[in-house]
Amino acid sequence: MTEIAPAPHVHNDLAVSASRASEVFFAEALAGRPPLRIGTRRSPLAMAQARKVQALIAELVPDLPTTIVPIVTAGDEWRGDLSRLGGKGAFMRELDKALALGEVDLCVHCMKDVPGDVPRQAGFTWAAFLERDDPRDCLLVPTTSTVRSLAELPAGSRVGTSAVRRRAQLELKYPYLKVAYFRGGIIARINRLDQEEFDAAVLSFGGLQRTDLTHRAVEIFDERFILPAVGSSVLGLECRAADHAVDELLKRLDHHETRVHVTAERAMLGVLQGHCNSPIAGYATTSLDGKINLTGKVFTRDGSQWAHASQWERPHRAKELGVSVAAELMRQGARDLIDGIPH
Repeated sequence: MTEIAPAPHVHNDLAVSASRASEVFFAEALAGRPPLRIGTRRSPLAMAQARKVQALIAELVPDLPTTIVPIVTAGDEWRGDLSRLGGKGAFMRELDKALALGEVDLCVHCMKDVPGDVPRQAGFTWAAFLERDDPRDCLLVPTTSTVRSLAELPAGSRVGTSAVRRRAQLELKYPYLKVAYFRGGIIARINRLDQEEFDAAVLSFGGLQRTDLTHRAVEIFDERFILPAVGSSVLGLECRAADHAVDELLKRLDHHETRVHVTAERAMLGVLQGHCNSPIAGYATTSLDGKINLTGKVFTRDGSQWAHASQWERPHRAKELGVSVAAELMRQGARDLIDGIPH
């Protein structure tokens, strides 16, 4: 019997060659520079996210040294209402300053914390959006509790959350619960929960994944129950636009589908011009036929009134989709809902 020789692994060889060429390119482009400095907030969650980025860069260019630069932000220091510090931008100002002054080479941001009512600083670029983690919210309870769902909580139970978006949707569906303001780092909030300051808490499941705490979730909510925030569970990597070597390096980490989704969501948010006290939700997905769907909602603080819109479009028109969904929300009175909330 004649033996048939296996076909050569042409594609694999090409992939290896491309990978080696990429390593050589960045090694030459970044030669002579100090280690690549990754700016981040210093919370346990933010540090875990920065280490993830560091590991991805190491996979791309193994010989490129990197270091993580933890930065204390006003938002991390302040435990009160973020609106008193100017909103979610309080998590970014110190990082922006460090990037602008050349103290770091890139910054890692949770896209849900990037304000939509003010433009980003000139000279910065979103070089990459990492593939979106699980965007759903989830329920946590004290270790002593036997509750395993929101429906099991008795009337008057205190449920903690830091997001006005979650609060509005929870109060709409469970008006008999007492939803209370609950801020702080993820570890600190879980500790307070275990001290029984609250009967339950609603947090990001993606945040639990990044800190290896998913075992604490007792119920994960469907996106149709609590619509995620704009940019939820997406890490954005920002660098100076003029730093071409870093920009090109980070672009290798960009996840195209996530970029399309974030583009649609943030285009909607930009038109709505919501502030940090605005309960706005926006979530994009891709269907099997390649179209993208964007669902947006705007609520009053107690969830008693809302506007809702959902539309489909081709990926190359993601920005136009976001603008169109925002326009529909505006036609339903979203502007009045947003302006009616003190800021």
